[in-house]
Amino acid sequence: MACFLAPVTEAVIVTAVEKKIGNKAENAEVVNSTENIKIPLKRKLKWLNHMLWGGAALLAFEHVWHGEVTLWFPFLTAMSNAEDAAGMFKEIATTGVCMSGLITAVWLGICRVADSIANRSVSENRGGMEA
Repeated sequence: MACFLAPVTEAVIVTAVEKKIGNKAENAEVVNSTENIKIPLKRKLKWLNHMLWGGAALLAFEHVWHGEVTLWFPFLTAMSNAEDAAGMFKEIATTGVCMSGLITAVWLGICRVADSIANRSVSENRGGMEA
């Protein structure tokens, strides 16, 4: 019914954090190290942002397709009576939060893999120069 609202809420929060970190990152001095390369947190947050907004958009489209979201008030058909609203809030709390958690877990895995690939390529390049 409205499970897409949980990823949307997380995406709004991540967008705000990304903007806040972006402003601080512009003022911070960048230090390059050949020992260990880390992908900037702002770039990683952008990945999470894209994943959350994209997933929420697909879920919202699916709910529009099934007639659960309308263009007129109250926008969510489940809000028309109290019984349906209780079911909607339960769906948001269970399905929506689980989907947001899964997206975040996949993002954490992507970040770890990306950092290990970046560090592996640096060590291979450095090893090739010494030989």
